[in-house]
Amino acid sequence: MPLNDATKDILAGTTGGVAQVLVGQPFDIVKVRVQTAPHGTYSGILDCVSHILRDEGPLAFYKGTTMPLIGVGACVSIQFGVVQWSKRLFASMNAKQSPTQQITPLQQYTAGLLGGVANSWVAGPVEHVRIRMQTQKGHDIRGPFDCVRQIVQKAGVTGVFRGMGPTLLREGHGMGVYFLTYEYIVQQRLKALGISRDQVPISTSMVAGGLSGILLWMMIYPIDVVKSYMQTDAIEPSKRQFRSSLDVVRYINASYGLKGYVRGIEPTLLRAPFVNAATFVAFERTYLTTYIQWLCRNYRSFNYASAATASANSRRLLSHSKASADAGSVVAYKFAAASASGTPVSLSRDLATA
Repeated sequence: MPLNDATKDILAGTTGGVAQVLVGQPFDIVKVRVQTAPHGTYSGILDCVSHILRDEGPLAFYKGTTMPLIGVGACVSIQFGVVQWSKRLFASMNAKQSPTQQITPLQQYTAGLLGGVANSWVAGPVEHVRIRMQTQKGHDIRGPFDCVRQIVQKAGVTGVFRGMGPTLLREGHGMGVYFLTYEYIVQQRLKALGISRDQVPISTSMVAGGLSGILLWMMIYPIDVVKSYMQTDAIEPSKRQFRSSLDVVRYINASYGLKGYVRGIEPTLLRAPFVNAATFVAFERTYLTTYIQWLCRNYRSFNYASAATASANSRRLLSHSKASADAGSVVAYKFAAASASGTPVSLSRDLATA
């Protein structure tokens, strides 16, 4: 049986999340270190990089990667899954009013916002653990699960969700803008090329994903700084410097001024195009490939079934079935070739002309 929409969303989202972690982790650790280090610790991002290499070795750039690989795959699959579900819901609502009504920009933004809010409840704890792992200099925390154990032991279960206020704001509004920007760029490119959505070129996904990522982080970076301060504060409530996000804002204003809200933004902006291009390419190609694999796997049984039915009815239907089978072979072959080469191909167009 064919893969349903939810399964395709989860598979494609998980693939995109894994790509995001593997590409972005070294940039992310530099970002967090520069964001939260005491004033004067690093003269810039290159100084931070040299300190990490000298004091901790190159593998330190992948500190705390286990939890993101587990969690970010889940985060992105939830995020993309909710976005895709919301878009299908809006498309269904619009179709009842007019068959040609497209999803509006507000609906695109809302779909992203819902995806971001849903994702926050997994992303918040995952990022909290990752940041604790990334910023420790010794070996007090022996791994992500030990980190969770220590947080729960010292601050209770709610301690794992520290920083959820800025996380919800960052993910909700940020993902709304993120997906709206991506879809706008993709749709403009598809119109210019005169092709359908299932034919989106890899280059378009890369450019649209990269630009969306840059715009996303330019908008939400100050919120991310506040979240990082909350999640690197002492685990034990009695030893914490900040009781709320407002305390963090007051501290940044008093200590650094407005510049404090963009500390560490350089590695983030360098990271954004690569990470988000990889995320969307992985999502788009995995989503399309699930159709191709299902088609190739089930093509032979379709041929047998159609031939048997045609034979039972009449020679005319048998002849028609043979022609359809030949056309189907061409379609299946073209899809398999496209999967291997990355060349876009339209199922609906090939079947229509068969």
